[in-house]
Amino acid sequence: MTIENLKSQIKNGLIVSCQAPANSPLAKPEIIAAFAATADQNGAVGLRIDSPENIRMVRAITKLPIIGIFKIVAPPIEVYITPTFESAKQVAEAGADIIAIDATMRVRPDGEKLSEIVQRIREELNLPVMADVATFEEGVNAEKIGCDFVGTTLSGYTDQTRHIVEPDFELVRQLSTLSIPTICEGRLRKPENVAKAFESGAFAVVVGNAITGTDWLVREFAEATPKEAIAFEQMKSF
Repeated sequence: MTIENLKSQIKNGLIVSCQAPANSPLAKPEIIAAFAATADQNGAVGLRIDSPENIRMVRAITKLPIIGIFKIVAPPIEVYITPTFESAKQVAEAGADIIAIDATMRVRPDGEKLSEIVQRIREELNLPVMADVATFEEGVNAEKIGCDFVGTTLSGYTDQTRHIVEPDFELVRQLSTLSIPTICEGRLRKPENVAKAFESGAFAVVVGNAITGTDWLVREFAEATPKEAIAFEQMKSF
């Protein structure tokens, strides 16, 4: 699939992130694939899927474009979204159409350089790259080193941006001035958030927890109950 075809398929549309925490009963490839099939059936234009195993299963049941990632948590390294070229290669081999990577300026495993990883993905794997960033400066750098898309994914999740707790529409506005498409991702919890993202200049949006985050949704509702409030007060007394 060419980059232009990919752009035309996802432009002005909803990409659903189908993921589950590692300790969740939902963290099974067949369940992730069911989430993906449901998204496909109900109007999504693309999917964001974590891990080669899950990507492979989803690829078998849908033709929607897949933004593939591979989360590898290895403290003290803070970068965990497709942190190395090898992780990107595994995502590509599993069937992803776009590879998303952490494109912040933080230190990567084994001293790999972001620019070199992007170049190798585009030249050796022949796939477009989505840069997950937290700031406008990182977006500018992503454009400079050849990324094909830029996403607001990491706004609110780095030391510099941890104070941001709502959708970062200002970052969307800033990134939309670049020559590469901006994908708004992060804390889009209501349809009106999606509408505002497009008003702010988004090319496409990614929604995760609000649609497929069952674990998060149960906690949100449980915390609103008197029982959970009492438990919280009891914990504070220890």
